[in-house]
Amino acid sequence: MEIHNTEKREISSFDKSISRNILIAKPDKYKLLENITHKNDEIISSGSNLSYSPLSFGKDIISLDLKKFNRIIDFNKSEKTITVEAGITLIEFLNFSLKYNLWIPQLPGYPTITLGGAVATNAHGKSCGSDGTIRKSIKSILLFHKNNGWMTLSENENKEIFDLTIGGLGLTGTIVNVTLDLKEIDNTQFITKKKIIKSVEECNEIINNNDNFAYVYSWHRADRVKNFGEGIIFENILNKKPIISFKNLKDNNYRLSPYLFPIWNKLSIKLSNLGYFYLNRFGKKLKKENFLKVIFPFYSNEIYFNFFGKNGFTESQLLITSSKINDFMAEFKKLFKIYRPTITLFSLKKMSGEQSYLRFEDNKICVTFDLIKDNASNSFMNEIDQLCLKYNILPSVIKDSRLPKSIFEKTYKFANVFRENLYKFDKKRVYKSEVSKRLGI
Repeated sequence: MEIHNTEKREISSFDKSISRNILIAKPDKYKLLENITHKNDEIISSGSNLSYSPLSFGKDIISLDLKKFNRIIDFNKSEKTITVEAGITLIEFLNFSLKYNLWIPQLPGYPTITLGGAVATNAHGKSCGSDGTIRKSIKSILLFHKNNGWMTLSENENKEIFDLTIGGLGLTGTIVNVTLDLKEIDNTQFITKKKIIKSVEECNEIINNNDNFAYVYSWHRADRVKNFGEGIIFENILNKKPIISFKNLKDNNYRLSPYLFPIWNKLSIKLSNLGYFYLNRFGKKLKKENFLKVIFPFYSNEIYFNFFGKNGFTESQLLITSSKINDFMAEFKKLFKIYRPTITLFSLKKMSGEQSYLRFEDNKICVTFDLIKDNASNSFMNEIDQLCLKYNILPSVIKDSRLPKSIFEKTYKFANVFRENLYKFDKKRVYKSEVSKRLGI
């Protein structure tokens, strides 16, 4: 069947775990979106394809590229609301909203991610301890579904589908536009404070017991057994004076393009970590930083991902009850000593919210670590899966492409309810992805 505005292309998940030759459709009008949707049995929406797991494509599934749906539909300055199409990128959105000193604080860490993708994954930012996930800023959603047509979703209209859609991984249909409640922001410059810490356990105590921290996260050394977890807590505070007048955030076209051969290895990581740690330890403890640097820390630092090479990497993001961190870390370090995985990044931040359906949120500590893909890392992560069961830990579906279905079923306690309610809404289960097929959702 011939479909206009399409191309066949190989596409990969951001962590390079899965690659597929797929058909991508590029609608530029609502009517064309309808026509393409009605001509296909298995569909999924796609934004910038920056999710670590393969959420926006799959074998024999047509991907709807929504980048041309990037308009601002409505803006009400006095009521602090905005309606934008799902294909608008974060940097495009902010270049408009920040002119009025307005924004949403729940922004994932890269500026070319789309708003639709952020909604579908229930994204969060550095301030997730105080501001929660993007769910807190969503007022309504315009959804198109092959069999159910056009639907407006909100707390007051089609609430059940509204809840299924936020963090629903695009499985309820195509998010076409989103209405957001905006917040005021006083400045676009931050003051960054640094505190040297000796361990992950010390970090957990500090960030969990201080509710004044809004933008706070940590960085830890994880390249050796001795002094595992020594690191730095970073706290970003909006600079009150002087007020920095807004300037358009520039997309400098930095490239997320992995090198042919990996640069990261045990030696390069150890040297990099050693330099970074001592640079911060003996450098200034207070530093002025611009908006892009604070909100999108990997922007202009894409070399970190490129260094993994064509084989990619594994990322694990875990939500752990603060009182269980010490026990978890004791076992984590034992496993690290046994398997010696190559960990390139280890970080903590506080999160708030209520876990439901497939949403990665709760009133817990978010632990993130990246690993080089090899047999040692695979064996190590299999053990971490078991710790998730032991300590009632929630692993991120969005970040971890290798998360086994058996672990998903036992850790996501509302997964069956999500399946049942999704099936009631879409008995033919039109919207699917590589991840949804693998996990049976």
